[in-house]
Amino acid sequence: MKHFVLVRNWLLGFLLTAIMAATAAAQSLPQSLPTSELRIATSQTQHFLKVELANTDETRARGLMFRMSMPPNVGMLFDYGIDQQVAMWMKNTFIPLDILFIDRRGKIVNIHERAVPLSLASIPSDGPVRAALELNGGSVARLGIKPGDQVFHPLFAGK
Repeated sequence: MKHFVLVRNWLLGFLLTAIMAATAAAQSLPQSLPTSELRIATSQTQHFLKVELANTDETRARGLMFRMSMPPNVGMLFDYGIDQQVAMWMKNTFIPLDILFIDRRGKIVNIHERAVPLSLASIPSDGPVRAALELNGGSVARLGIKPGDQVFHPLFAGK
């Protein structure tokens, strides 16, 4: 019984320390980035979204980590600067997300719907892309967004 109490107390202490460290890390990070408007043209309609732009190594690495919610029709646009194969993950991300991988012309190459919060699984693009767009999980189905749809934003050549 004594062993159980010691292990339980150690685990509780470890968890408390981990939570405090994550909270301190989250509080030391800005909660938002510069925003801009983005438009997605589907075969049926157009959707206008407000996006935060993650365009540095630091902001791309942080992404939406530690956030507990995101308003509807808001997202984060990850600018990689050049076309490249990319992969995302959900480490320290508490919000289920839809991830759209977009080429330099603004065409959606592939989509991963409802990425699992806190998962360390790799979520890759299906080839070189200029950007990735993270939206609340379920947004792609709700808005009828599909691969091949067009994204309009100053990031994409002439769009």
